[in-house]
Amino acid sequence: MRGWWREIAGLVLPVACGGCGRPRTELCEECGAQLHGGAPRRVSPVPEPAGLPVVHAAAGYENAVRALLLAHKERGALGLAGALGKALAVAVRAGAGSLSDPGPLLLVPVPSARRAVAARGHDPTRRIALAAAAQLRRTGTPARVAAVLRQRRPVADQSGLGAGDRRANLAGALEVVAGGGRLLGAGRVVLVDDLLTTGASLAEAARAIDAVDGPDSARPGVRQAAVVAVSPSSFEINRNWK
Repeated sequence: MRGWWREIAGLVLPVACGGCGRPRTELCEECGAQLHGGAPRRVSPVPEPAGLPVVHAAAGYENAVRALLLAHKERGALGLAGALGKALAVAVRAGAGSLSDPGPLLLVPVPSARRAVAARGHDPTRRIALAAAAQLRRTGTPARVAAVLRQRRPVADQSGLGAGDRRANLAGALEVVAGGGRLLGAGRVVLVDDLLTTGASLAEAARAIDAVDGPDSARPGVRQAAVVAVSPSSFEINRNWK
């Protein structure tokens, strides 16, 4: 019900830019340029967790980009999903060229905790992933969302935890839902999330997907991931990666 209320409220309440608060627009030109104006880059946290796929990001997590992600995730500015999904689609496409597996791109979102989804009234990463898949299809790349991951046990709130504590908190926390392995065999898997911090979530998601087939599987492991944003320092340091 809460999600429906936010959808309806967005149609009748005054609109302001999620990045800067400018009235009468959900995303102004200046904030849109910060989100979409740069080239996607390969990024990596330091230290890099074992098993982390190659990650591409659309932008640095600062200024308008940070405000837009928080407005969508925490303040229910659901109309921003399209713009954020467009940015994610660019990051997905940047890494997908190295995938040789047949079939469409399968965007697998990192799942939010159930209590977080209940509190927010929506799953922000899944919503952005759906928008990204639609954008990819509109621009000629077959893609769909395969939301096959779920939390198998409760985890602590990640905010405030360091890299090592985040890895320990998430170790073994994710699993593929029943029947998910069959869905994953229908295309090229790309893990997606809204934000990369330590990389613990994406590394755990990759482990869970790779565990479905076991070590002797002929299907290649998860090799690519994409996020909307990453820490500004990582985004700048890796600006020359291909």
